[in-house]
Amino acid sequence: MKLLVTGGAGFIGSNFVKLVLAQRPDWSVTNLDLLTYAGNPLSLREQESDPRYRFVKGDIADATLVDRLVADADAVVHFAAESHNDNSLKDPSPFLRTNLIGTYTLLEAVRKHGVRYHHISTDEVYGDLELDDPAKFTEHTPYNPSSPYSSTKAGSDLLVRAWVRSFGVKATISNCSNNYGPYQHVEKFIPRQITNLVDGSRPKLYGKGENVRDWIHVEDHNRAVLLILEKGTIGETYLIGADGEKNNKDVIELILELMGRDPKDYEHVSDRPGHDLRYAIDSTRLRTELGWTPRYTSFRDGLRATVEWYQANEAWWRETKAATESRYAQLGR
Repeated sequence: MKLLVTGGAGFIGSNFVKLVLAQRPDWSVTNLDLLTYAGNPLSLREQESDPRYRFVKGDIADATLVDRLVADADAVVHFAAESHNDNSLKDPSPFLRTNLIGTYTLLEAVRKHGVRYHHISTDEVYGDLELDDPAKFTEHTPYNPSSPYSSTKAGSDLLVRAWVRSFGVKATISNCSNNYGPYQHVEKFIPRQITNLVDGSRPKLYGKGENVRDWIHVEDHNRAVLLILEKGTIGETYLIGADGEKNNKDVIELILELMGRDPKDYEHVSDRPGHDLRYAIDSTRLRTELGWTPRYTSFRDGLRATVEWYQANEAWWRETKAATESRYAQLGR
């Protein structure tokens, strides 16, 4: 199998590349990544010497480049995306280019060359649920995105579905809940709190911290993606979740506890505009049809391992942390 992975220098993508090279010895991986601020080449430093791995710096909206790479691939797994909600509220334009035009460009290439395609998406396309609502998102939940980020991801999902129906593209989609684990950019919720604490700063919590996210370890997400790529039914959507619902307040308090601090030693800041209340994934189809189960069944254990990784790998995140804080200062955050 010759695999083209987009966004393979990002958080989930880099972990996926590592998984494939470790578990599929007869596969090769080409990683197409523009190396924006969210991509870190250090994440795959160990893989650079593997003859099965190739890195190409480029834009998924570059039709000529994408066509050439897809022509040489057996399958494409599309991780590349602008994904930070706060950034999408400040400037939506990169989200339109990457998430919509980039996806369109890839779809046209796989259509032309008859290549298998898997599309990585998010549970945020479904909007949110009430805090006291027992329901969860399923593959049949109507789309109701609330931010420029989630709306462009919803649009990209709909493009994939249209290309499957109109042009016979061999595609599957997965919508996953919130990921955590090693190599996640320090602007994201969990690593930002961990690295702030390493630096002696108090964690910051939006509003009252009641917003609920359905957390899944990145390794479990990527094991599901690999399974869908190999055994998923063309044209189907699979939801990936590990029954990890936690509100933001509980997550911050657990991070503080795991790092030997007072669980109440955080500060409240103004809530984000349009902040979704609750996400929750029903992954029944994935579990029953493909036999997937998460390996990280304890959020505490997974979070402890994540804390330890950031503590032990300061060289990976230190430069990115400084650049992120500088960028946030310029944006007035």
